[in-house]
Amino acid sequence: MNYFSVLITLLRDRKDFIDEVRQGIRLNSKITSLLISSSILFAIYGAVIGAFAGPLQALSSAVKLPALYLITLIICLPTLYFFNIIFGSKLTLGQHFVVLLGSAAIISILLFSFAPVTLFFLATIDNYQFFKLLNVVIFGITGFLGINFLYHSLQALSPQDSAGQATRTQILQSWLILYAFVGSQLGWTLRPFFGAPGEPFELFRDMQGNFYLNVIQSILEVLGLR
Repeated sequence: MNYFSVLITLLRDRKDFIDEVRQGIRLNSKITSLLISSSILFAIYGAVIGAFAGPLQALSSAVKLPALYLITLIICLPTLYFFNIIFGSKLTLGQHFVVLLGSAAIISILLFSFAPVTLFFLATIDNYQFFKLLNVVIFGITGFLGINFLYHSLQALSPQDSAGQATRTQILQSWLILYAFVGSQLGWTLRPFFGAPGEPFELFRDMQGNFYLNVIQSILEVLGLR
């Protein structure tokens, strides 16, 4: 089975993809294909960013990056599904799951497309903080585009009744903020993804600080302000 065929269809003709989801066509095969194809692409990019600190970190990040996106999705899926159901959505749990996996798959293919750029900087710049910030920007761009796909897909799949549409839109917007916070916190919990120069390999680090403070500290260091 070509697990990437669903991803290619999603990239080439999103309208047909959404129409099939609306009709419940081959949902299980879509779930399997998107899960496998996105996990492979996430793993490749995870190995690329982990290569900054050596082969053990590359292997670790190749496992942890797909886990980060999948676990975030699983944590946040019930909230979106049940709130949508309460306010009139007719979508099944499987339809929600396919659309969320589609969003993750979009992010994975975009990260894969950035891999040559990341490899270029990996080979030419020996600056840990710069490399980390570069990837924060890349993850931010790809995440925004993936969430944009998710937002418009769920809007297209929702019944266009005036009574519940505004409420479901507000729920979706609030959920996207929750999704971003859960993802960033889980990423902080699963760190390191890049490894630290001169430090021994660590599978996980102690819980201290937070993602946002660390980004600010990295910016100040790159700018020479600390």
